[in-house]
Amino acid sequence: MSSINPPLEKVLIANRGEIALRVLRACKEMGIKTIAVHSVPDRDLMHVKMADEAVCIGSAHSSESYLNVPAIISAAEVTNATAIHPGYGFLSENASFARKVKKEGIVWVGPSPHVISVMGDKLKAKELAIKANVPTLPMTSKPSEAKTIGYPLLIKAAAGGGGKGMRIVEKEKDLKESISSAQREAKNGFNDDRIFIERYVEKSRHIEIQILGDSNGNVVHLGERECSIQRRHQKIIEESPSPRISKDTRKKMGDAAVKLAKKIKYESAGTVEFLFDDKTEEFWFLEVNTRLQVEHPVTEEVTGIDLVCEQLKIARGETLGFNQSEISFSGSSIEARLYAEDPNNEFLPEIGTLIAFEKSNSADARWDTGVMKGTIVGTDFDPMLAKVISFAPNRIDAASKLAKALESAHIGGVKTNRDFLINCLKSPEFIKGNTTTDFIERVNPNRKLIIDKYGLNHVTAIAALWIQMKNRNEAKVAKFMPTGWTNGRLPKQKIIFEYEGQELKVEYIQDRNGQFIFSDNKIGQIYSSDNDTIDVMYDGKRHSSKITLSGSNILVHMPFGDVLLFIKPKFKIPGLEVAAGGLVAPMPGKVIDIKVKKGKKVKAGDTLVILEAMKMEHSIKASENGVVSELLISINDQVENGALLMVVK
Repeated sequence: MSSINPPLEKVLIANRGEIALRVLRACKEMGIKTIAVHSVPDRDLMHVKMADEAVCIGSAHSSESYLNVPAIISAAEVTNATAIHPGYGFLSENASFARKVKKEGIVWVGPSPHVISVMGDKLKAKELAIKANVPTLPMTSKPSEAKTIGYPLLIKAAAGGGGKGMRIVEKEKDLKESISSAQREAKNGFNDDRIFIERYVEKSRHIEIQILGDSNGNVVHLGERECSIQRRHQKIIEESPSPRISKDTRKKMGDAAVKLAKKIKYESAGTVEFLFDDKTEEFWFLEVNTRLQVEHPVTEEVTGIDLVCEQLKIARGETLGFNQSEISFSGSSIEARLYAEDPNNEFLPEIGTLIAFEKSNSADARWDTGVMKGTIVGTDFDPMLAKVISFAPNRIDAASKLAKALESAHIGGVKTNRDFLINCLKSPEFIKGNTTTDFIERVNPNRKLIIDKYGLNHVTAIAALWIQMKNRNEAKVAKFMPTGWTNGRLPKQKIIFEYEGQELKVEYIQDRNGQFIFSDNKIGQIYSSDNDTIDVMYDGKRHSSKITLSGSNILVHMPFGDVLLFIKPKFKIPGLEVAAGGLVAPMPGKVIDIKVKKGKKVKAGDTLVILEAMKMEHSIKASENGVVSELLISINDQVENGALLMVVK
């Protein structure tokens, strides 16, 4: 019988959104009461409404509230919380916070503060891995020694991950600027600007091993996850098992992860990350993440083990209820991270209000999300909207189910990477398992929904029919008359939409039999229509479409995905014009550095401005040679997407 701590009667979740809801769900399954914390702007988020109690910890719109240690500790005290679960991000890998929690007599759901501190320092972690005889990549913390490793190089932040402070350096001339940029980003993200340099393996896979350890020294691994498909050094598609790792390599990686975890006396859930060379099949230790990972659901799907429940059991002193030989693996699971970002604009974050966010009942997938229709997506937090997870007996079916789940959801109002994810999942290279870290550059999947002329005619016809039915239902007089009825010959009914800068004109008349005849002689028929759907036949094909109208925008869900159309006004509204040669902000953010002055000559490719959004830096470069004739910004300015920054002539 293991020694059990007092029951975790009330758990305070020191996080927000999707991960807060995930922990809430596990606590509910175990009969544990929950306490949510939130900033003033987040008071209506789902995790606040679903918790048993909630405490406001600040008024800041940014992450400041969720990093406010005294406020969180105070919230735990006033609600008599017996434990704190940090989720991931924010304070989850903050050893100082963990110590303060334990000092207050509150149970910390996670590894010990000492382990967090040691593993949080990537340099110390590598030293421990070397002592445990776990293979590591050649590295240095001295820029002067970069040549000894050889180019290309990878600069990484010593105090954290998530892509922050990470830069690939192809040539020696780029080293100095890359180090400066990485250090600024690391300082901003982790309050620690230390970096180190290691060899960059171009044809590689990112493989991580899930571990669980209890307070009695028992450690197991739950197999691997492959997280190789990344943009801006951040994962977007993860899966378990890896399509490339052999049974022998899996055992070696798992044994190495458990060996290291036992050496550092690891407790709770954690992840040991490795880099796998796709050519030589060698692998090297990267780091240990001392928290739950965003991609943990794929491990849960193939093992049937709830990792958050296990964290809670370990925190109250229970011994693991299984040993390594009792863990079984079944089927295949794939997770896609749905982000508010524009894949056609270097995957930069997008902001706006979700006018629709509705998953389909016809697709079998797990959605872990903290947003809903009406959620405002800003620049203060990570732009991830949801994690969508599929499971199937085999990998091909898992990929198909995930693509269908994404394709059949009704989502709009903010640009997302949804169509890009679908194109990745459907690509022959993904199906074959050729998913090395260069996947996006090598395969170059379409970054948006590709619609042919017939598809555009189809979607605009449906939009036009829904609008005319809406107008008819809202008519104050003569509702008995057919749409467009006159007692004379007048032009056809007409509406003009705009899609990605292209004008699309729809003209139609209603026949006596109730059908609609379009100018290209295609026939449409409405079977039913209400405020948010239309069951319609067009050119012999019938389906039901979700419809969302927001101002002059209409979002139409088609069998191939969502299409956002702009309803053109009858009269053109004057707008601002960007000056010739104008350099505009590709995203909303804060100006943290300006590399040029008015009157200075610039060359194509020169970095002109550095913007910061969501604690990541984004360099804006000159597209051609010229001279800076106007400079319209200053350091620390907050700029909106499309704001004019300077004019280069």
